[in-house]
Amino acid sequence: MSAAARRFAGSPEGLAGAAILLALAALALAAPLLFPGDPQRIAGPALVPPFADGTFPLGTDRLGRDVAAGLAHGARTSLLVGLAAAVASLSLGSLVGTLAGLAGNLAGAALMRIVDAFQTVPAFLLSLAFVSVAGASLPAVVGAIALGAWTGPARVARAEVLSIRERDYVANAAVAGMHPLGIAFREVLPNALPPVLALSAVIVAGAVLTEAALSFLGFGDPNRVTWGGMIAEGRTVLRSAPSLSILPGLLLVATVVGVYLFGEGLTEALSSRRIRA
Repeated sequence: MSAAARRFAGSPEGLAGAAILLALAALALAAPLLFPGDPQRIAGPALVPPFADGTFPLGTDRLGRDVAAGLAHGARTSLLVGLAAAVASLSLGSLVGTLAGLAGNLAGAALMRIVDAFQTVPAFLLSLAFVSVAGASLPAVVGAIALGAWTGPARVARAEVLSIRERDYVANAAVAGMHPLGIAFREVLPNALPPVLALSAVIVAGAVLTEAALSFLGFGDPNRVTWGGMIAEGRTVLRSAPSLSILPGLLLVATVVGVYLFGEGLTEALSSRRIRA
């Protein structure tokens, strides 16, 4: 076990977050086995309350769809969107930040002005506009969320690169005749990644909430069950069947808390490693 892994294992917050995320991941992976078939199909009578029917342990919605099946399959969508958006935004942000940090003053300033331009627009409004134009599909939702989240990693990566590029091993690589792109992606970027990766927890949590908000407003993928869509569906019968909105809302809260705690443990482990280095 590496030193960073040992430090993470000693973090109560990180372990609690990992346990929550593992439970949600297990639910998402087991959804096709526990609830085979289309989770959006009509499965029984409408508005069966929770724990009133063994066939539908969490009840049914106003159309007769199984709530438990929707929650399990919704976990797949939420986690997939969160992870995909984090990978996309971290990749784009790291690339732009690295190039801005290593480029000359004019090129670096131009790249950072692009970052500033994206940051002037609220991330959710940018996501909403993108999905409105591109259409309500899962790839469009992922792209929309990444479009509003890549600027943070870009700024952090640039700040790290500006510090790292002055170190001796970077100068030695340049003297040895290594291509500038090789220096950027083999010597500089790997050492700039830890603080950038620490943002992944915030991005994943924000992506999950953004996807839920887009689904709540009717801009989610209509072919997939989402927690935000379930909350929106339940608001029409909020007085008579509050569980239809409460249950997916609780899972959203659990996901965000789990990601936050996991991120705290990861940040602490990576920060300790950097301090010792």
